[in-house]
Amino acid sequence: MSDDSDRARMVGINHVALSVGDADEARAFYESIFEFEVRGETDHAAFLDVGDQFIALTEVVDAGEATDAHRHFGLVVDDTDVVERRLAETDADVLDTDGIDFLDPWGNRIQVVDYADVQFSKADHVLEGMGLGDLEKSDAALDELAEKGMAPE
Repeated sequence: MSDDSDRARMVGINHVALSVGDADEARAFYESIFEFEVRGETDHAAFLDVGDQFIALTEVVDAGEATDAHRHFGLVVDDTDVVERRLAETDADVLDTDGIDFLDPWGNRIQVVDYADVQFSKADHVLEGMGLGDLEKSDAALDELAEKGMAPE
């Protein structure tokens, strides 16, 4: 829960979603440079693990179009309810999705996720230093971390 009930606190970046012309080619390109596990794949996307974060490579018809629907970043916050309330008070273009997605005034897409619900984690001492020492993970997020051998003790 946010210390300042007026606004949510940003905790970190959960993921970055990039638009590519071909997901298989993009995965091969990244594999030629980096070592990583593949979190998941579809016919038109690959999800590359970066520890408890990830990069999503999603095929689009024209990967050069900056305004495509897939390119975004996942912003982790301490309280998504506060974000929803604040967005309702702004002129932001809130997108019709299952989560909280919106465009800033310059067309950048932001997907907001709650710290409790995602694998992305901060070390306890970092959370304490940010004034967020009371944040906890949901059982589902802890299960996902445990599957990777990254669950807190």
